[in-house]
Amino acid sequence: MTTKAKARKYRLRRSDALAEGVSADGVARARAAIQAARSASQASEADAAPNPANSADAPAEARSGEISTPQDVASETDIAAIRREGLTGRQLRLARRMAQKHGLAVTSDFDAVRQLRARGIDPFERAAMLELVPTEARTGTSEANYQLPQTVEPTKPPALPEVPLSLPEDRAGEIYRIQQDIARRRRRNTMALFARLAVFVFLPTLLAGWYYAVMATPMYATKSEFVIQQADISASPGGLGNLFRGTGLAVQQDSTTVQSYLQSRDAMLRLDADLGFKAHFQQDWIDPIQRLDPDATNEAAYKLYTRNVQVGFDPTEGILKMEVIAADPQTSQAFAEALIGYAEEQVDQLTQRLREDQMSGALQSYESAEQKVADAQDRVLALQEELGVLDPVSETGSMMQQITTFEVQLSEKKLMLEQLLSNPRPNEARVAGTSGDVARLEALIEDLRGSMTESGTGKASLARISGQLRIAEADMTTRQLLLQQAATQLEMARIEANRQVRYMAVGVRPVAPDEPTYPRAFENTLLAFAIFAGIYLMVSLTASVLREQISA
Repeated sequence: MTTKAKARKYRLRRSDALAEGVSADGVARARAAIQAARSASQASEADAAPNPANSADAPAEARSGEISTPQDVASETDIAAIRREGLTGRQLRLARRMAQKHGLAVTSDFDAVRQLRARGIDPFERAAMLELVPTEARTGTSEANYQLPQTVEPTKPPALPEVPLSLPEDRAGEIYRIQQDIARRRRRNTMALFARLAVFVFLPTLLAGWYYAVMATPMYATKSEFVIQQADISASPGGLGNLFRGTGLAVQQDSTTVQSYLQSRDAMLRLDADLGFKAHFQQDWIDPIQRLDPDATNEAAYKLYTRNVQVGFDPTEGILKMEVIAADPQTSQAFAEALIGYAEEQVDQLTQRLREDQMSGALQSYESAEQKVADAQDRVLALQEELGVLDPVSETGSMMQQITTFEVQLSEKKLMLEQLLSNPRPNEARVAGTSGDVARLEALIEDLRGSMTESGTGKASLARISGQLRIAEADMTTRQLLLQQAATQLEMARIEANRQVRYMAVGVRPVAPDEPTYPRAFENTLLAFAIFAGIYLMVSLTASVLREQISA
């Protein structure tokens, strides 16, 4: 028994190729497989049939090939169209199950869809899907009948000429139409891009350039440079305090303070009171953007002041650079000179209080020490006048010298008296005179010593007088030392105050320009173009990112 050849069954999955349609190579391979299966079937039938060579009256037939029938060509064309529909795998599985339910012999899922549609059944309709559920399952029973696919013997189709699915001319025409559509879309996107650039970038840049070139009022800028310096006076030749003296770091704080003052509201109000800053920019011939309103507030004037008065500080060199902009050159120069004068006054006031405090404290200390020295001298003089002693040291030395002299004379008289008494027959007159001299000398010495240590007759002793004078003189000496220290401190305070002195040196004097400095039409137009292009680029990138996030 000979078994008929069967065509292979392929399980097709959904992919991009199925969604777009089967290619020409795939169709050719499918046709070759079908032709091979049919040739095998015909060969098996020929083997099973009686041999025509043994039959005498069987005519000889010559077969050179096999031609597909119109039904085969039509089915293949329908299957290719169904493939282009881009059906999902779930839909194809439902179609195959529905074909099995209706007892159709299908070779693929796409063939199932084709045969169902040929019978007028839509495999994707909701009612058709519900028919797949068995009746017993819908009624709640547990029994279910399953219908499996059966083997169907293929019938021999008549041989007909093969018709191609699509011609190369049709494919070329389709490709040409796709290319035309792509080119049209590119032109449309390019035109839309240029339209957006023209509205959001080129038009604002053109308006800005027209304003700077035609409408803007010419402005004159006066530039000046000045530096704040410190007095080069050093109390000591060495030390860390003199390391940065004479450099920009020594006066950086003062320069920053002056810069802040020149850009403050106080300087603006003072300049307006002296030279009429507001009135100058309220003139009618100034363009509306740069003109100040007649009833403008101080805040609006201050905003205009910050734009027209620019002060920069270079910390490496310690130089302050100022640029003053006005509608005419003479006014610009006048404003610059007035601001430099304000800066000089501010520099003078920076250390004035510090210098005054230092000098006042040292001067008070010196005056107090000087007064105390004068009081000590007056006390010493009063004691000298009261006690009648000019110098207690010299008085005491003179009295001690007298006592010493009298003691020497007393010793001589005593020796003389002893000599007279050693004579067996002394001279009574001489002995009596010598004894009187000894007694008088002893009384005189005793009196002198008593006057030095004891007070009598309401008069202070010499020791007390000497002690009081020494205390007064020691106090006067101490006050003199304090006076010397106060004088030294006063001199140091004077040196430090001189060191704290700041003065401003103008390196570049303000000179009125003879040509307008602003507006710079070309530079400002390029800057406006860069600003608008940057804003457009940032907004477009943000919009594209948001659009991508939303679509994802």
